[in-house]
Amino acid sequence: MDNRVDYSYINAFISGLIKLNDPLLTEMKEYAESRHIPIVVPETARFIEMICAIAKPRRVLEIGTAIGFSSIIIAKALDSECIIDTVEVDADMASTAAFYIRKAGLDKVIRIINGEALDVLQCLDKPYDLIFLDAAKGQYPQFLPHCLRLINVNGILLSDNVLYGGLVAKHGTVEHKHRTIANRLREYLEELFSADSLITTVVPIGDGIAVSYRKV
Repeated sequence: MDNRVDYSYINAFISGLIKLNDPLLTEMKEYAESRHIPIVVPETARFIEMICAIAKPRRVLEIGTAIGFSSIIIAKALDSECIIDTVEVDADMASTAAFYIRKAGLDKVIRIINGEALDVLQCLDKPYDLIFLDAAKGQYPQFLPHCLRLINVNGILLSDNVLYGGLVAKHGTVEHKHRTIANRLREYLEELFSADSLITTVVPIGDGIAVSYRKV
């Protein structure tokens, strides 16, 4: 017998409590929805905003810019002296993000790096206080060594979409077209939880966000 409980109605309730009062973010959300561009869901966005307000990172790395929605949320949660580097492989997406970032008046705070994430990560050498990973899920295990190298002691690594619609936690056979990503995300989570330098938990909001604190 399947005793799992469907908590989707709880996520929907929490999402409904969060009001998006920023006109630019509302515009961006509507733009993304009309073009089927994935952006962080409201409850995940609020969680990231809260983490930023508590941790107050000075240097932030985002892997996966899309249209710049989460970059702008992070920047607005911090002060103007923070630095955000955000990596996006798609040139058109990076161009759209640059437009919105300029419109938000944050082009001095947010720097877009257009390129393959793994190539870019290999070239980065300055540490970050917060890393937000929201890129190709199948590459998360490949991103991890770079994230561990680049995250400061007492820094935080946020990894979005780690539950992959619940398939990562599913018992039995996962449909073939989803199996590789589900297996790689499971591998990624196992590595996070077994890393001696990290304290990790998974918050089951949105599609699951892993929170890892770098202790040593």
